[in-house]
Amino acid sequence: MVERVQKILSQYGIASRRQAEQMILAGRVRLNGAIATLGQKADPTCDRIEVDGAWLQPRQRPPALYLLMHKPAGVVSTCQDPWARRTVLDLLPSHLATEAGLHPVGRLDADSTGALLLTNDGEVTFALTHPSHAIAKTYQVWVQGSPPEASLEQWRRGIVLAGKPTRPAEVRIVRSTRSQTLLEIVLREGRNRQIRRIAEQLGYEVTQLHRISIGPIHLDALVVGTYRLLTTAEISFLNAQSDFSRR
Repeated sequence: MVERVQKILSQYGIASRRQAEQMILAGRVRLNGAIATLGQKADPTCDRIEVDGAWLQPRQRPPALYLLMHKPAGVVSTCQDPWARRTVLDLLPSHLATEAGLHPVGRLDADSTGALLLTNDGEVTFALTHPSHAIAKTYQVWVQGSPPEASLEQWRRGIVLAGKPTRPAEVRIVRSTRSQTLLEIVLREGRNRQIRRIAEQLGYEVTQLHRISIGPIHLDALVVGTYRLLTTAEISFLNAQSDFSRR
C-alpha cells in the first residue's frame, strides 16, 4: 500500500510520526537511493526505503502492540536516558523492549506514578500527543494544605503558564487531612509538569501525583511496575482518535 514515508516509518516502529518527519528533514532517510523529502509516498513492498543506511523490509514490520503500564515512582517515561536512570522499557520483557519498537505515549515525570500507554503504533502516538488533542486524563493529586474553593475555581477556569492559558479542567476535593488535601483532576491537555506548576503557582506543593485513567482506559487493580495488553474496545478507542486526527 502506498503511504507517506513518515507514516511507514511510524508503522514499522522506527519512530513516532513526528520523529520520523525530523529524520527525513535531517536527511537520514533514502527512498530508492535518493534522499527522501517530507510528503513523499512509497510502497515498502516494492520501493527501497533506507534509514541510516539500513534497508527497511516488509517482513520487519512488527505487529501493532498496545500496552497499559502502572509506572512506579523513580522511573522515567523515555526509551533511553542520558543519566542512565531506569526507564519504562526496563520494566518490560527484553523481547518487547528491544524488538517490538515500543515507546511511551506522552510522559509522566519521574516522581509521578500511574497509567502510561506504550505502543509501536506511530499514528496513535501522533494523535494522542498532538497539541490539538483533548483526550481526558484523570489524576489523583495530594497537595500540602487546604486550597479554598476560590483557588480551585481558578484552576477550573484556566491558569496562565508561560504566557498561555491552560484549558479548563475538572477539579474536586476527594478528602482532606489536617495537613494535606487529595484532589481529583481531569485534564484535556498535557503540558510539561502542568499539574505541579499550577499547584505551585496557586501556593500548594504537590506531594504525590498519580494518573488513574487515560480516556476510557483505567488502571484499576494493575500492580505497580507491571503492564497489560489493551482490550479490543480500548484499541478501537485509540484507533478512533488516530482517525479523527487525520480529518
